[in-house]
Amino acid sequence: MPPTALPTPPDLGGSIVVRAPERPEPGYWAGCPSIRYEADRDRFLLTYRERRPRGLDGGAGGGRDRGWRCAVAESTDGVEFRDLWSVERAELDSPSMERFALLRRDGSYLLYLSYVDPADNRWRIDVVRADSPDAFDLATRTPVLTAAGTGTEGVKDPYLLEHDGAVQLFATVSRARAFSPEERAAAHADADIHTTGLTVQPSALAVSPDGLRFTAPAGRGSEVLDVGAGWDAYESRITAVLPDGRGGWLALYDGSADAGGNYEERCGLAVSTDLCDWRRLDEDGPWLGVRYADVVAARGSWYLYYEQTRADGAHELRVAVLDEFAGLRP
Repeated sequence: MPPTALPTPPDLGGSIVVRAPERPEPGYWAGCPSIRYEADRDRFLLTYRERRPRGLDGGAGGGRDRGWRCAVAESTDGVEFRDLWSVERAELDSPSMERFALLRRDGSYLLYLSYVDPADNRWRIDVVRADSPDAFDLATRTPVLTAAGTGTEGVKDPYLLEHDGAVQLFATVSRARAFSPEERAAAHADADIHTTGLTVQPSALAVSPDGLRFTAPAGRGSEVLDVGAGWDAYESRITAVLPDGRGGWLALYDGSADAGGNYEERCGLAVSTDLCDWRRLDEDGPWLGVRYADVVAARGSWYLYYEQTRADGAHELRVAVLDEFAGLRP
Protein backbone atom coordinates (compact mmCIF):
# COMPACT_ATOMS: atom_id res chain seq x y z
CA MET A 1 0.00 0.00 0.00
CA PRO A 2 1.19 3.59 -0.61
CA PRO A 3 2.80 5.40 2.34
CA THR A 4 0.62 7.55 4.57
CA ALA A 5 3.40 9.72 6.03
CA LEU A 6 5.44 12.31 4.19
CA PRO A 7 8.95 10.97 3.42
CA THR A 8 12.02 13.00 4.32
CA PRO A 9 12.98 15.36 1.47
CA PRO A 10 16.32 14.66 -0.23
CA ASP A 11 19.35 16.84 0.44
CA LEU A 12 20.00 18.79 -2.75
CA GLY A 13 23.14 20.51 -1.47
CA GLY A 14 25.38 18.46 -3.74
CA SER A 15 23.36 18.99 -6.92
CA ILE A 16 25.05 20.00 -10.18
CA VAL A 17 24.05 22.47 -12.91
CA VAL A 18 23.11 20.67 -16.13
CA ARG A 19 21.97 23.70 -18.12
CA ALA A 20 22.45 27.33 -17.10
CA PRO A 21 20.13 30.12 -18.31
CA GLU A 22 21.16 32.18 -21.30
CA ARG A 23 21.55 35.28 -19.12
CA PRO A 24 21.62 35.82 -15.31
CA GLU A 25 18.37 37.81 -15.26
CA PRO A 26 14.69 37.21 -14.44
CA GLY A 27 12.77 35.64 -17.30
CA TYR A 28 15.75 33.67 -18.63
CA TRP A 29 15.24 30.00 -17.83
CA ALA A 30 16.70 26.59 -18.58
CA GLY A 31 14.47 23.82 -17.29
CA CYS A 32 11.29 21.77 -17.87
CA PRO A 33 13.35 18.54 -17.77
CA SER A 34 12.07 15.12 -18.71
CA ILE A 35 14.51 12.22 -18.31
CA ARG A 36 14.89 8.66 -19.62
CA TYR A 37 17.63 6.11 -18.94
CA GLU A 38 18.28 3.37 -21.51
CA ALA A 39 19.90 0.52 -19.63
CA ASP A 40 20.71 -1.47 -22.79
CA ARG A 41 22.67 1.50 -24.18
CA ASP A 42 23.77 2.86 -20.81
CA ARG A 43 22.79 6.41 -21.68
CA PHE A 44 20.54 9.17 -20.40
CA LEU A 45 18.18 11.05 -22.71
CA LEU A 46 16.96 14.44 -21.55
CA THR A 47 14.47 16.93 -22.94
CA TYR A 48 14.63 20.52 -21.73
CA ARG A 49 13.37 24.00 -22.58
CA GLU A 50 14.96 27.43 -22.80
CA ARG A 51 12.94 30.59 -22.16
CA ARG A 52 13.46 34.32 -22.60
CA PRO A 53 11.46 37.13 -20.98
CA ARG A 54 7.97 37.83 -22.26
CA GLY A 55 7.85 40.71 -24.74
CA LEU A 56 11.55 40.57 -25.55
CA ASP A 57 10.77 40.67 -29.28
CA GLY A 58 7.26 42.07 -29.12
CA GLY A 59 5.66 38.65 -28.81
CA ALA A 60 5.51 37.90 -32.53
CA GLY A 61 4.84 34.26 -33.41
CA GLY A 62 8.15 33.99 -35.25
CA GLY A 63 10.18 35.72 -32.54
CA ARG A 64 12.36 34.35 -29.78
CA ASP A 65 10.80 35.29 -26.44
CA ARG A 66 8.98 33.04 -23.89
CA GLY A 67 9.57 29.32 -24.46
CA TRP A 68 11.65 29.71 -27.59
CA ARG A 69 13.73 26.52 -27.79
CA CYS A 70 13.38 22.86 -26.75
CA ALA A 71 16.01 20.15 -27.16
CA VAL A 72 16.73 16.44 -26.82
CA ALA A 73 20.14 15.77 -25.26
CA GLU A 74 22.27 12.68 -24.53
CA SER A 75 24.67 11.86 -21.69
CA THR A 76 26.87 8.96 -20.66
CA ASP A 77 27.04 10.03 -17.00
CA GLY A 78 23.74 11.83 -16.36
CA VAL A 79 25.49 15.17 -15.78
CA GLU A 80 27.25 16.30 -18.96
CA PHE A 81 24.79 16.40 -21.87
CA ARG A 82 25.18 17.16 -25.56
CA ASP A 83 22.25 18.18 -27.75
CA LEU A 84 21.05 15.68 -30.36
CA TRP A 85 18.06 17.62 -31.75
CA SER A 86 16.30 20.90 -31.11
CA VAL A 87 13.40 23.05 -32.29
CA GLU A 88 12.66 26.76 -32.04
CA ARG A 89 9.11 27.98 -31.62
CA ALA A 90 9.09 29.70 -35.02
CA GLU A 91 9.24 26.23 -36.58
CA LEU A 92 5.86 25.53 -34.98
CA ASP A 93 4.58 29.06 -35.65
CA SER A 94 3.85 29.10 -31.92
CA PRO A 95 3.97 31.84 -29.28
CA SER A 96 5.61 29.45 -26.78
CA MET A 97 6.69 25.90 -26.00
CA GLU A 98 6.93 24.17 -22.64
CA ARG A 99 7.75 20.68 -21.40
CA PHE A 100 8.52 18.01 -23.99
CA ALA A 101 8.73 14.29 -23.15
CA LEU A 102 10.42 11.30 -24.77
CA LEU A 103 9.40 7.64 -24.93
CA ARG A 104 11.11 4.67 -26.59
CA ARG A 105 8.57 2.08 -27.71
CA ASP A 106 8.45 -0.74 -30.27
CA GLY A 107 11.84 0.16 -31.71
CA SER A 108 11.02 3.83 -32.24
CA TYR A 109 11.34 7.06 -30.31
CA LEU A 110 8.23 9.13 -29.60
CA LEU A 111 8.67 12.81 -28.79
CA TYR A 112 5.71 14.62 -27.24
CA LEU A 113 5.59 18.35 -27.98
CA SER A 114 3.86 20.82 -25.65
CA TYR A 115 3.20 24.17 -27.32
CA VAL A 116 0.65 26.91 -27.88
CA ASP A 117 -1.52 26.19 -30.92
CA PRO A 118 -1.24 29.19 -33.28
CA ALA A 119 -4.81 28.51 -34.46
CA ASP A 120 -6.51 29.30 -31.14
CA ASN A 121 -3.75 30.38 -28.68
CA ARG A 122 -4.42 27.33 -26.49
CA TRP A 123 -1.86 24.80 -25.27
CA ARG A 124 -1.83 21.40 -27.02
CA ILE A 125 0.26 18.22 -27.19
CA ASP A 126 1.45 16.54 -30.42
CA VAL A 127 3.69 13.54 -31.01
CA VAL A 128 6.37 12.85 -33.61
CA ARG A 129 8.08 9.50 -34.21
CA ALA A 130 11.62 8.70 -35.36
CA ASP A 131 14.05 5.78 -35.50
CA SER A 132 16.59 7.68 -33.37
CA PRO A 133 16.38 10.64 -30.97
CA ASP A 134 18.25 12.92 -33.37
CA ALA A 135 15.96 12.43 -36.37
CA PHE A 136 12.56 13.93 -35.54
CA ASP A 137 10.72 15.55 -38.46
CA LEU A 138 8.14 18.11 -37.32
CA ALA A 139 6.26 17.73 -40.59
CA THR A 140 5.16 14.24 -39.47
CA ARG A 141 3.73 15.29 -36.09
CA THR A 142 0.18 14.27 -35.20
CA PRO A 143 -2.22 15.55 -32.51
CA VAL A 144 -2.36 13.79 -29.15
CA LEU A 145 -4.47 16.08 -26.93
CA THR A 146 -6.00 19.47 -27.73
CA ALA A 147 -8.16 21.96 -25.85
CA ALA A 148 -11.17 21.18 -28.02
CA GLY A 149 -10.71 17.43 -27.74
CA THR A 150 -10.40 17.47 -23.96
CA GLY A 151 -13.14 20.02 -23.33
CA THR A 152 -10.69 22.32 -21.55
CA GLU A 153 -9.01 25.69 -22.06
CA GLY A 154 -5.69 23.99 -22.83
CA VAL A 155 -3.54 20.92 -22.17
CA LYS A 156 0.25 20.74 -21.77
CA ASP A 157 3.31 19.33 -19.94
CA PRO A 158 3.08 15.59 -20.72
CA TYR A 159 4.58 12.85 -18.58
CA LEU A 160 4.61 9.29 -19.99
CA LEU A 161 4.49 6.01 -18.06
CA GLU A 162 4.36 2.51 -19.54
CA HIS A 163 2.21 0.15 -17.44
CA ASP A 164 0.37 -3.09 -18.19
CA GLY A 165 1.22 -2.88 -21.88
CA ALA A 166 -0.30 0.58 -22.31
CA VAL A 167 1.04 4.13 -22.24
CA GLN A 168 -0.32 6.39 -19.53
CA LEU A 169 -0.04 10.12 -20.28
CA PHE A 170 -0.36 12.61 -17.43
CA ALA A 171 -0.88 16.23 -18.46
CA THR A 172 -1.92 19.55 -16.97
CA VAL A 173 -5.29 20.85 -18.13
CA SER A 174 -6.75 24.34 -17.74
CA ARG A 175 -10.21 24.06 -16.23
CA ALA A 176 -12.22 27.24 -16.56
CA ARG A 177 -13.72 29.05 -13.64
CA ALA A 178 -17.07 30.66 -14.44
CA PHE A 179 -16.46 33.51 -16.86
CA SER A 180 -18.21 35.26 -19.72
CA PRO A 181 -17.47 34.79 -23.43
CA GLU A 182 -15.70 38.15 -23.36
CA GLU A 183 -13.50 37.01 -20.49
CA ARG A 184 -12.74 33.75 -22.32
CA ALA A 185 -11.57 35.63 -25.40
CA ALA A 186 -9.45 37.97 -23.28
CA ALA A 187 -7.97 35.04 -21.35
CA HIS A 188 -6.50 33.55 -24.54
CA ALA A 189 -5.48 36.84 -26.14
CA ASP A 190 -1.84 36.60 -25.01
CA ALA A 191 -1.60 32.79 -25.44
CA ASP A 192 -0.90 32.24 -21.73
CA ILE A 193 -4.14 31.57 -19.86
CA HIS A 194 -2.17 30.17 -16.92
CA THR A 195 -1.31 33.67 -15.76
CA THR A 196 -4.86 35.05 -15.80
CA GLY A 197 -6.34 33.45 -12.68
CA LEU A 198 -9.46 32.53 -14.70
CA THR A 199 -8.68 28.81 -14.61
CA VAL A 200 -7.20 26.20 -12.29
CA GLN A 201 -4.66 23.61 -13.42
CA PRO A 202 -5.32 20.02 -12.25
CA SER A 203 -3.66 16.91 -13.69
CA ALA A 204 -5.47 14.62 -16.13
CA LEU A 205 -4.81 11.12 -17.47
CA ALA A 206 -5.12 9.72 -21.00
CA VAL A 207 -4.32 6.14 -22.06
CA SER A 208 -3.01 4.69 -25.32
CA PRO A 209 -2.19 1.17 -26.58
CA ASP A 210 0.66 2.46 -28.77
CA GLY A 211 1.65 5.94 -27.52
CA LEU A 212 0.05 7.57 -30.57
CA ARG A 213 -3.74 7.37 -30.17
CA PHE A 214 -4.91 8.43 -26.72
CA THR A 215 -8.36 8.29 -25.17
CA ALA A 216 -9.59 10.23 -22.15
CA PRO A 217 -13.02 11.28 -20.89
CA ALA A 218 -13.81 14.86 -21.84
CA GLY A 219 -13.79 17.60 -19.22
CA ARG A 220 -13.41 16.70 -15.56
CA GLY A 221 -13.79 12.98 -16.22
CA SER A 222 -10.09 12.74 -17.06
CA GLU A 223 -8.85 14.58 -13.96
CA VAL A 224 -6.89 12.44 -11.50
CA LEU A 225 -5.26 15.01 -9.18
CA ASP A 226 -7.39 18.09 -8.56
CA VAL A 227 -6.02 21.29 -7.09
CA GLY A 228 -5.76 21.47 -3.31
CA ALA A 229 -7.03 23.97 -0.77
CA GLY A 230 -3.81 25.69 0.30
CA TRP A 231 -0.34 26.06 -1.20
CA ASP A 232 -1.48 24.11 -4.32
CA ALA A 233 -4.96 25.62 -4.72
CA TYR A 234 -4.25 26.89 -8.24
CA GLU A 235 -2.13 24.13 -9.79
CA SER A 236 -1.39 20.43 -9.28
CA ARG A 237 0.83 19.36 -12.18
CA ILE A 238 2.11 15.76 -12.07
CA THR A 239 5.73 15.76 -13.29
CA ALA A 240 6.91 12.22 -12.45
CA VAL A 241 5.42 8.86 -11.39
CA LEU A 242 7.28 5.87 -9.93
CA PRO A 243 6.45 2.63 -8.10
CA ASP A 244 6.50 3.09 -4.34
CA GLY A 245 7.83 -0.42 -3.60
CA ARG A 246 4.58 -1.44 -1.87
CA GLY A 247 2.40 -2.15 -4.88
CA GLY A 248 1.30 1.47 -5.28
CA TRP A 249 2.57 4.64 -6.90
CA LEU A 250 4.24 7.88 -5.92
CA ALA A 251 3.91 11.10 -7.93
CA LEU A 252 5.86 14.34 -7.84
CA TYR A 253 3.68 17.32 -8.67
CA ASP A 254 4.06 21.08 -9.01
CA GLY A 255 1.76 23.32 -7.02
CA SER A 256 1.02 27.01 -6.61
CA ALA A 257 -1.50 28.85 -4.47
CA ASP A 258 -2.63 31.31 -7.15
CA ALA A 259 -1.84 32.61 -10.62
CA GLY A 260 0.85 34.84 -9.16
CA GLY A 261 2.92 31.73 -8.43
CA ASN A 262 2.57 30.36 -11.96
CA TYR A 263 6.29 30.71 -12.70
CA GLU A 264 7.50 29.71 -9.23
CA GLU A 265 5.72 26.44 -8.46
CA ARG A 266 7.00 24.07 -5.76
CA CYS A 267 7.10 20.26 -5.61
CA GLY A 268 4.64 18.12 -3.67
CA LEU A 269 4.03 14.37 -3.26
CA ALA A 270 0.91 12.32 -3.97
CA VAL A 271 0.16 8.59 -3.74
CA SER A 272 -2.14 6.19 -5.58
CA THR A 273 -3.01 2.51 -5.80
CA ASP A 274 -4.32 2.61 -9.38
CA LEU A 275 -2.81 5.69 -11.15
CA CYS A 276 -6.31 7.20 -11.38
CA ASP A 277 -7.11 8.34 -7.85
CA TRP A 278 -4.32 10.35 -6.20
CA ARG A 279 -4.05 11.56 -2.62
CA ARG A 280 -1.61 14.34 -1.68
CA LEU A 281 0.72 13.78 1.27
CA ASP A 282 1.71 17.39 1.89
CA GLU A 283 -1.37 19.55 2.33
CA ASP A 284 0.47 21.91 4.72
CA GLY A 285 3.23 22.92 2.33
CA PRO A 286 5.49 21.79 -0.54
CA TRP A 287 7.93 18.92 -0.14
CA LEU A 288 10.73 20.57 -2.15
CA GLY A 289 11.37 24.13 -3.30
CA VAL A 290 11.86 23.18 -6.95
CA ARG A 291 9.66 22.64 -9.99
CA TYR A 292 9.39 20.25 -12.96
CA ALA A 293 11.09 17.48 -10.97
CA ASP A 294 11.68 14.17 -12.75
CA VAL A 295 13.59 11.20 -11.39
CA VAL A 296 15.10 8.01 -12.80
CA ALA A 297 16.95 5.05 -11.28
CA ALA A 298 20.27 4.27 -13.00
CA ARG A 299 23.61 2.69 -12.06
CA GLY A 300 22.54 2.04 -8.46
CA SER A 301 21.49 5.67 -7.78
CA TRP A 302 18.57 8.02 -8.24
CA TYR A 303 19.06 10.91 -10.66
CA LEU A 304 16.72 13.77 -9.77
CA TYR A 305 16.41 16.52 -12.38
CA TYR A 306 14.60 19.77 -11.67
CA GLU A 307 14.29 23.46 -12.47
CA GLN A 308 15.27 25.88 -9.70
CA THR A 309 15.10 29.64 -9.27
CA ARG A 310 18.42 31.38 -8.64
CA ALA A 311 19.13 34.43 -6.52
CA ASP A 312 19.32 36.59 -9.66
CA GLY A 313 15.79 35.54 -10.68
CA ALA A 314 16.85 33.28 -13.55
CA HIS A 315 16.07 29.54 -13.55
CA GLU A 316 18.59 26.74 -14.08
CA LEU A 317 18.36 23.00 -14.70
CA ARG A 318 20.10 20.86 -12.07
CA VAL A 319 20.60 17.18 -11.19
CA ALA A 320 21.09 15.54 -7.80
CA VAL A 321 22.53 12.01 -7.65
CA LEU A 322 21.04 10.27 -4.61
CA ASP A 323 21.39 6.93 -2.81
CA GLU A 324 17.79 7.14 -1.62
CA PHE A 325 14.71 9.02 -2.79
CA ALA A 326 11.46 9.38 -0.82
CA GLY A 327 12.48 6.39 1.29
CA LEU A 328 13.09 4.21 -1.78
CA ARG A 329 16.27 2.50 -2.86
CA PRO A 330 17.05 2.54 -6.61
